Amino acid sequence: MQTIIPHLWINRVGDDATDFYVSALPDTTVVQKWTYPPDDLLDFQREFGGQTLTVELDVAGYRLALINAGDEFTPTPAITFFLNFDPSQREDARGDLDRTWEKLCDGGQVLMDLGEYPFSPRYGWVQDKYGVSWQLMLTDPAGEPRPFVVPDLMFCGPVQNKAGEAVDFYLSVFPDAALGNRVHYDQPHGPATTDSVLFSEFQIRGEWLAAMDSAVEQPFTFTPGVSLLVNARGQEEIDRLWDALSAVPEAEQCGWLQDRYGVSWQIAPENLNELLERPGAFGRLMEMKKIVIDDL
Repeated sequence: MQTIIPHLWINRVGDDATDFYVSALPDTTVVQKWTYPPDDLLDFQREFGGQTLTVELDVAGYRLALINAGDEFTPTPAITFFLNFDPSQREDARGDLDRTWEKLCDGGQVLMDLGEYPFSPRYGWVQDKYGVSWQLMLTDPAGEPRPFVVPDLMFCGPVQNKAGEAVDFYLSVFPDAALGNRVHYDQPHGPATTDSVLFSEFQIRGEWLAAMDSAVEQPFTFTPGVSLLVNARGQEEIDRLWDALSAVPEAEQCGWLQDRYGVSWQIAPENLNELLERPGAFGRLMEMKKIVIDDL
């Protein structure tokens, strides 16, 4: 069971975005949909009473969720999603990649043109019309298999050249984490130095993530527009992860936090949806910072 689920913040058109991703991303289905309660909402949420709150998608076996909310936050390319089109796993991997690229580009912005690169015979980077970024790659079937979707954290702006430090920090926070490949730049490139990370991959609870330092000065950094939800195994784990990760007190709300690098996490009990079925539980959640299970 996947226990770290990326959440994408969508500005008021969560249902439209759901339809878009089901159409654009291969092998994608809606797993479950939750709605806002008709009451117990904060002032900025009142317009959403009874509407879609979150939608969980299955993207070729990987879970992503959409949050239907206001314009408080916007995704940036600081967190993107690798889509690994593996010829050993897909009969027409190149064709699937090209068709997905065309759909994601509709209304979006190309960040790196689709083409051949030293690291892949077919690769492109696009920010879709909802602000979410995707890196589409034709992978080497002889290499070690990876999931179809892998979140990639790009360290830039105020956290430029912090990728290696951040990955080491996450490895220390999660006891079941493990480092995969790590490659440094072989020469200085823009703001990146030879100590900067060109590419690093790591696992948390068996889930693959990636990290890199940008080789270009970027005008953006991490925002809550993309957050990582951790399904914690009870209050003790919630407390431990919260204490280890939270570094911006003013960002703490209803289980959300920002770490020392600006990455947003949601630390929630694994049975949160069941707990929210209790009368008044949603309103009590909105008043919390760290989630206290007994108070729900």
